[in-house]
Amino acid sequence: MSQSLTRPELITKHRRTKEFSVSDYKLLIEFLAQFKTILVTPNTLTEASNLLSQHADPERSEILETFRTLVSETSKETVVASAEAVKHIKFLDLGLTDVVLLKEVSASTPLITVDLRLYLESSANEANSAINFNHIRDQYSIS
Repeated sequence: MSQSLTRPELITKHRRTKEFSVSDYKLLIEFLAQFKTILVTPNTLTEASNLLSQHADPERSEILETFRTLVSETSKETVVASAEAVKHIKFLDLGLTDVVLLKEVSASTPLITVDLRLYLESSANEANSAINFNHIRDQYSIS
């Protein structure tokens, strides 16, 4: 993946991503580059698309064009039926998107998240099935 994907400085301007810096973005891109494929679900793609669509044009179109490329070229989509996911014991605590992720992640296909509850639940289910991006950020800032 290229370091120059759609203007990283926009991260600090969005209410849902302003806790992250351009350095965090670059670190995430570097980290993801070690993976050949990124596993996604319709749930995560919908949430990402909705989040990205909250920008105004021309930024919105530019961001969504990059999103389109990433989805079509670097991701592999997996589907968990919602009717199955809502049966998960943690559905009431975590919601649909997160329990779908819990059903799909493993040590060989780890989840990358900043959501502590999701990270802890995934880690409790299977060791090494989740990576807390905050830990990566901490390691990077210490180095």
